[in-house]
Amino acid sequence: MRVDKISRGIAVAACASMALYLATPSQAAAPESEDPILLVLNNWTSQVVLANVTAKLLRDMGYTVELKPSDTQLQYTAMGNGDLHAQVEVWEGTMKKPFEAQVNAGKMIDAGAHSAKTREDWWYPIYVEEVCPGLPNWEALKDCAEALGTPETLPKGRYLAGPVDWEKPDQERVDALDLPIEIVNAGQASTLWAELASASKHKEPIILFNWTPNWVEAKFEGKFIDFPDNDERCETDASWGINPNATHDCGNPKAGWLKKGVWAGMKDKWPCAFQLIQNMDFDNAMIANAAALVDVEEMEPEAAASKWLSDNQDVANGWVPAGCS
Repeated sequence: MRVDKISRGIAVAACASMALYLATPSQAAAPESEDPILLVLNNWTSQVVLANVTAKLLRDMGYTVELKPSDTQLQYTAMGNGDLHAQVEVWEGTMKKPFEAQVNAGKMIDAGAHSAKTREDWWYPIYVEEVCPGLPNWEALKDCAEALGTPETLPKGRYLAGPVDWEKPDQERVDALDLPIEIVNAGQASTLWAELASASKHKEPIILFNWTPNWVEAKFEGKFIDFPDNDERCETDASWGINPNATHDCGNPKAGWLKKGVWAGMKDKWPCAFQLIQNMDFDNAMIANAAALVDVEEMEPEAAASKWLSDNQDVANGWVPAGCS
């Protein structure tokens, strides 16, 4: 049985992080503090690779770094408390509220946005329009749900969502928009891609959670479903939107931000590390290429990070703050 690379990569990183990294004088000046910087490690490919890229850059500057697996929502409370120190992929569509709550409380610092624009939502391979011709308009799902179903969901259609711990409000959206869809959660990210590959091979209808930037867009032609436009009131004000009796009657942001966030104490304790994370800037293509090294070329996450840094040395060197390397 094939071991999931991301789960294995997280386990390897967590074990490896227990050992101290000793920088040689030729690699970096002494850090401001020898305490380890604890970087968040989540369970999707691009974040794992970017976290490993960040760890390698910080280690080259002389820091001790540990990669710490964390729940996607609870990580912000942990960073606010100083139990974790930095997250390099904060997605607006699903992480805005817990992230901004800690920033507004003065417990975290918004370390700036990447150039990448994000979207996280329901997605389908293009051939699904043959059985659901009204797509990408969300209302088409009401007429073709049965064609999207599986034996365990019929007569409802199936939406293959991400892992439960990603905590998406999919059921709230289904209820608010009165969709004949049943939510089925994948156990891990790799399950999404395995089912997509299988369905695409046999031209079987499927709708599933996807996001951009992601390697998927380079391999599979498809579209996001167009739900009603997102608004901050959608999640809090039932009177807003097309259903006056329910919240979540909208889609996710269509050009969302992707930010970096750090523990508020990082700026003073490790100022050079803080500046590096501020300077880091990935665009959509850079992130998609980094993820593809694992999900397409089947490299381990740490090796993928090394490969990405080797291929993008000038860019990465430009992120290192002057006087810190």
